Amino acid sequence: MSLNDLIPELESRPAGYVLLSADGTYRYKGSCRNLVRRMQDHHAGRVSKTKNRRPLSLLHIKYFDDYTEARRQEPYFKSGTGRAWL
Repeated sequence: MSLNDLIPELESRPAGYVLLSADGTYRYKGSCRNLVRRMQDHHAGRVSKTKNRRPLSLLHIKYFDDYTEARRQEPYFKSGTGRAWL
């Protein structure tokens, strides 16, 4: 399912997330304060690391109560253990 189709189903809260490029070769790992707004930015091409890799699909989301917790999730996704888990 495309990223744009998923945006209405997402919650506007802090989250850690992983996006997958259309060709399946690139995974973008990130965290944000407002997941809906951030996905809109990715979809519109306002994020430099993903604008040339669109269309994107959402591979994984984990919601948190605050941004500090979400920010801690991003390094895990980027670690060897996190990459293996994904």
